[in-house]
Amino acid sequence: MASKEKFVFGKNNIVLILAGILVTLIGFALMIGGGSEDPNVFNKEELFSKMRITVAPFLVIAGYGVVIYGIMKKPKTEV
Repeated sequence: MASKEKFVFGKNNIVLILAGILVTLIGFALMIGGGSEDPNVFNKEELFSKMRITVAPFLVIAGYGVVIYGIMKKPKTEV
C-alpha cells in the first residue's frame, strides 16, 4: 500500500505566500534610487519623496504580514 503524503501548505497558502513576496519585492523596488550622478549635487525632493519614505516601507511591512499570514493559515482539510 502506498501512502499519500500531504504537503504542509495548501494551494491558498502558497498563493498567499507568493503574493506577499511579490508585494515585498515591489516595496523594495520603490525604495531604489534617489542618488545623484554628480556627488556635489543634493536633490532633496528626489531622495526624500513620499514614495520612498512612506509608501515603500508600508508595502514591505504589509508584504511580510501577508507572508506570515500565508504560513500560519490553516489549510482546508480534504474529506
